[in-house]
Amino acid sequence: MKEKIKEAYKKAIEVLEKCSTPHGFNAAYPGYDALWSRDGMIMSLGASLIGTKFKETIAKSISELAKYQSEKGQIPNAIDIYSTRRKHVDFQSVDSTLWFIIGNFVYKERFNDSSLLKDNLRKIKKGLAWIDCLDTGEDGMPEQQPTSDWFDAFPHRYGHTINTQALYYKTLKLNGEDKRANKLKWAVHEDIDNKLWNGNFYLPWRWKNHNKYQEKGEWFESLGNLLAIVYDLADKETALKILNYIEKKKIASPYPMKSLYPPIYKDSKDWYDYFSDSEAGKPYHYANAGIWTFIGGFYVCALVKYKKFREAEKQLAKLAEANTSQNSNFTEWLNGKTGKPGNSASGKNNNQGWNAAMYIAAFESVEKRRCLI
Repeated sequence: MKEKIKEAYKKAIEVLEKCSTPHGFNAAYPGYDALWSRDGMIMSLGASLIGTKFKETIAKSISELAKYQSEKGQIPNAIDIYSTRRKHVDFQSVDSTLWFIIGNFVYKERFNDSSLLKDNLRKIKKGLAWIDCLDTGEDGMPEQQPTSDWFDAFPHRYGHTINTQALYYKTLKLNGEDKRANKLKWAVHEDIDNKLWNGNFYLPWRWKNHNKYQEKGEWFESLGNLLAIVYDLADKETALKILNYIEKKKIASPYPMKSLYPPIYKDSKDWYDYFSDSEAGKPYHYANAGIWTFIGGFYVCALVKYKKFREAEKQLAKLAEANTSQNSNFTEWLNGKTGKPGNSASGKNNNQGWNAAMYIAAFESVEKRRCLI
């Protein structure tokens, strides 16, 4: 098994090599031949752990995103100007700006090089100001429109989401905004009208309360909860409850890790009719409890963070198998029941950059016995 783990590590590096371009990281090869902020910055978490091999590619990713920052401060969701398709730059995303800010600090820390951070400091402050303007309730928690984070069109989320709050908390801490970070942390855990913590895990989203009618999701969102752990929005007691919930409900089975739990069905209050129009709507497919191994990488890192080394090693082995078995080479997603590779939205299944990068981050964290993200 150790040989399979090491072989998967080598293959992960090869995937990042394939995704490297003169403008930075493409999200996949050959499928997603454009630069996405969240994909590229998540890729930097693992790619930056391999010496300086990908230093230039990471720097180009960050610089290209900075180049196309909007006048209001928003960082693009995607820059699609390098292919034969119609050239365009997409926005409409809340997490792209947050990941861009995190990516700048990761570059400085990993390479002991503050030049890029200094060059982009004004843009970082402008991006943070744009996020701040999303806090319409002045409660320390930015709100978002539906389909504006990595889940895209499924499931339909709005208001306060745990994914965004975890990322926002991290960016505030990185920028020395401890007072505001503490306000956010209190709101997420204690504010009776807004809190996301339910005693076992963070709710995926919550918005308005109307007496007995409450707008909120009650399913488990894997990435948001794991980001809360690795980025310290969750304290130790809270983090261990989340990890115990994942184990109890087998959310990391057959491979780490399902995007959400339980799947959303047509008779659920969270269902929208348009979910039927795509692969995403099928239970255990795509974002509807499909397995995304990049999230599995965050899971392994979270286990290491709280010294669950034996379990982290076990999950790393499963992650290696998920990424490299069954004619899979870091496939975009796997069926949440069978573990078999699913169909990619791009039509090209393999060589997904963030899956490869987060495998590297998980591998290195287990090796060093320290969460490295």
